[in-house]
Amino acid sequence: MRLSRRTLLAAATATASLTSAPPTQAAHARRRTGFENLAASGYEQLRGQRIGIVTNPTGVTRDVHHIVDVMHADKRVDLRAVFGPEHGFRGTAQAGGSEGRYDDPATGLPVYDTYLKSGQALADVFTASAVDTVVFDIQDVGARFYTYIWTLYDCMEAAQLAGKRFVVLDRPNPVTGRAAQGPVLHREFATFVGRQPISQAHGMTVAELARLFNGEFLTAPVPLDTVLMTGWRRSEFYDAWDLPWVPPSPNMPTPDTALVYSGTCLFEGTNLSEGRGTTRPFELLGAEGLDGRWAAAANELGLPGVHFREAYFAPTFSKFQGKTIGGVQIHVHDKAAYDPVRTGVALLVTAKQTWSGFGWRADNWIDRLTGSTRVRTMIDAGASTEEVVAGWQEELRAFRRIRKNYLLYG
Repeated sequence: MRLSRRTLLAAATATASLTSAPPTQAAHARRRTGFENLAASGYEQLRGQRIGIVTNPTGVTRDVHHIVDVMHADKRVDLRAVFGPEHGFRGTAQAGGSEGRYDDPATGLPVYDTYLKSGQALADVFTASAVDTVVFDIQDVGARFYTYIWTLYDCMEAAQLAGKRFVVLDRPNPVTGRAAQGPVLHREFATFVGRQPISQAHGMTVAELARLFNGEFLTAPVPLDTVLMTGWRRSEFYDAWDLPWVPPSPNMPTPDTALVYSGTCLFEGTNLSEGRGTTRPFELLGAEGLDGRWAAAANELGLPGVHFREAYFAPTFSKFQGKTIGGVQIHVHDKAAYDPVRTGVALLVTAKQTWSGFGWRADNWIDRLTGSTRVRTMIDAGASTEEVVAGWQEELRAFRRIRKNYLLYG
């Protein structure tokens, strides 16, 4: 990838935004989310506009009131519609599902379904809602294949097609914004778990991603404003903020899940369980026939910040439902040292080495998750963890050079 002429346009847009200046050192004494800063301004950025909001159960205040309820009750905001992503506005649907079109019982507002809609079809939804401005406020978890960032992308593209303004309310990246990690998506493998060439763990906030999308990937930029956080440092994990954790999706129950997810979600592309149907999804991994040799092999690698425990569990749904299976539980003991993507690859390599039953999903979904055929083919050829990781370094360096032009926090 290379810097496009839209990089300068995006930078100019951010400079003009009312809230786009990075937080000062003094501001760290009072941490605020994008919504908290919007409300503190008296909703100045929304004044005189008919508003629709893309959100889900994570769009809450510090005292866990949903921002749709708060804004609907405030006469300073003309809130007209809600747009629900995968899992739905109120979060009742499992992976690969949504709630459809309905009127919200709490507010009476029409709720439109955005899941699996993009381009003109989604633009038509925005047009039908009769809003002027589309607001986005959803908690992300920092991984390319977590679909809410592509809901953001699709909604930005659709808003541009429909002639709407777009406003992003920022929230912390729960696994920090220190660095981009992992392979970069190759465009021929684009799906809803990766629309554009970004790294597997992007290390950005949703406002920063919105600027990146506007500057690099959208055919035409959307009129974009970002309402930034106050006091967020790139090195901070979610627990530094004393914010309530609302599961962004049914299988993302805790910030610990988010910490490992950008690596262990790769097991969705295998015949092993990724822990769905347990109380520790993406931390528990296993299959019938696996035993303690896998944990032992993984521990021998001496990966930074993590230990692996031999574990046995019985998923209540998804792969191996109702069967007791063996595998590992991931125990992160040093979050700052832990590298989730390297760890995920190491677990794939050692699972294949220690279990003769190891296999990829028949549709090679692993290629969609990693962004190319490289990880799969290298592991099949007997490559080590270090060799696989070395294979994506050049493209990762290129993405990091682009990424730094859109970062908003120190």
